[in-house]
Amino acid sequence: MAEIDYIAVEGAIGAGKTSLAKILAEKLEAKLILEETEENPFLSDFYKNKERHAFQTQIFFLLSRYRQQQDLFATDLFQKKLISDYFFDKDRIFASVALGSNEFYLYERLLSILEKDIPRPDLVIYLQANPEVLLKRIKERERPYEKNIDLEYVRALNEAYNYYFFHYAKTPLLVVNTDRIDFVHNEDDLDDLLQQLKKPHAGTKYYVPMGEK
Repeated sequence: MAEIDYIAVEGAIGAGKTSLAKILAEKLEAKLILEETEENPFLSDFYKNKERHAFQTQIFFLLSRYRQQQDLFATDLFQKKLISDYFFDKDRIFASVALGSNEFYLYERLLSILEKDIPRPDLVIYLQANPEVLLKRIKERERPYEKNIDLEYVRALNEAYNYYFFHYAKTPLLVVNTDRIDFVHNEDDLDDLLQQLKKPHAGTKYYVPMGEK
C-alpha cells in the first residue's frame, strides 16, 4: 500500500462498513477500530421516536466517538496501520438529519470545541448504495434496535452522506458503489478493491468495481 497508515471506511447504515473494515484489517495486518454503536442507551428509543430522543442520542454518540478518538491519540497506535469502520465527521452527518435547527446549533457549538484535535485518516473509503439496498441489508441483519428504521429515514441519511462526500476535500477519498458487489463473499470483488488501495491516492476517486463493469 502506498504510504497509507490510517484508513476509515464510511457510509450510511447498511453500507457494509464494519464488514469491509474487518476484512481489510485482516488482509493488511492492521489494528481494527470499531465504532461502539450498541453502547448508546438512547439508540433504540431514537428509532421509535426520533424527535423526542434525537438530541440525547446524538450527544452521547458525539462524546463517545470523541473519547474513542482521544484514546487512540494517547497511545502509540498511530505508529501502526489502522482500519476504522467510521470517522469522526460522520457525527455531523447524522446530526444534520436527526436534529432540529435549535438543537443543531447547540450541537455545532460543542462539536467546534471537540473536533480540533481529532486525527485525520490518510484515506477515507466511502461505500455508496441506494436506499432500498441499504434498508434490505439493515433488515437482514436483524438488530433489535434497528427494527423501526424506515425507508424515509434511510433516504434522508443517504442524501446527507452523498451531499457531504460530494463536497469533501479534507483527505484523499475513494468512493465505491456497493449495490451489486459483495466484498464479504466474493473474493474477486475484494481483490479488485485491494489492488485499488495499492495505488497512489490524491483528491477524490470514483471506483467502478469489477461486478459493475
